[in-house]
Amino acid sequence: MNKINYQKKLDELIASLDGTPKLLLHSCCAPCSSYCIEYLSQYFEITVFYYNPNLYPDEEYSRRSSEQKRLISQMKTKYPVTYTDEGFDSAEFYRAVKGLEKEPEGGARCRKCFELRLERTAKKAKELSCDFFATTLTISPLKDAQLLNEIGTALSEKYGTAWLPSDFKKKNGYKRSTELSREYGLYRQDYCGCVFSKLERETSKNNTL
Repeated sequence: MNKINYQKKLDELIASLDGTPKLLLHSCCAPCSSYCIEYLSQYFEITVFYYNPNLYPDEEYSRRSSEQKRLISQMKTKYPVTYTDEGFDSAEFYRAVKGLEKEPEGGARCRKCFELRLERTAKKAKELSCDFFATTLTISPLKDAQLLNEIGTALSEKYGTAWLPSDFKKKNGYKRSTELSREYGLYRQDYCGCVFSKLERETSKNNTL
């Protein structure tokens, strides 16, 4: 099956916009959101939605959410960007991935995590009467943009809010996010976020010593 060019789909959608729609943008962290906010705030009124029950340890959630709020307060954007969250309850993540603890990174456990976070985003977008919802996760070279867009599209049909297609790593998006991270002095973690990714990263480091 041919992969869809989601950046092209986003370009076409932006070109067809009438007015300034409201977008609920799920964010995994400030560094990943930096380019997405810079880019999308030219066309949308954005509410950044911080819902990441996968984070480990608990202090990681506090650190990343604080950095997210700081970035939003400091970035200058054409249209308003605000912040909302659902609080932090790691039990939601562990319930969702129960039985998949030994899966490798990028496998079935990650899919469940994506589904959990994006479904809550779709629900929140409907609650807030947003025109679109999206996620910053597609900016990562390690994340499957095709899978994320498939999940988002299915949830759009389920909840009735339009999914904003994306592959934010395109157009040097990931590179720009690293530049903005340096510019704003953002904390950049070296693992995705959950305890499993942290352990895998630590194992990888130890194996290279």
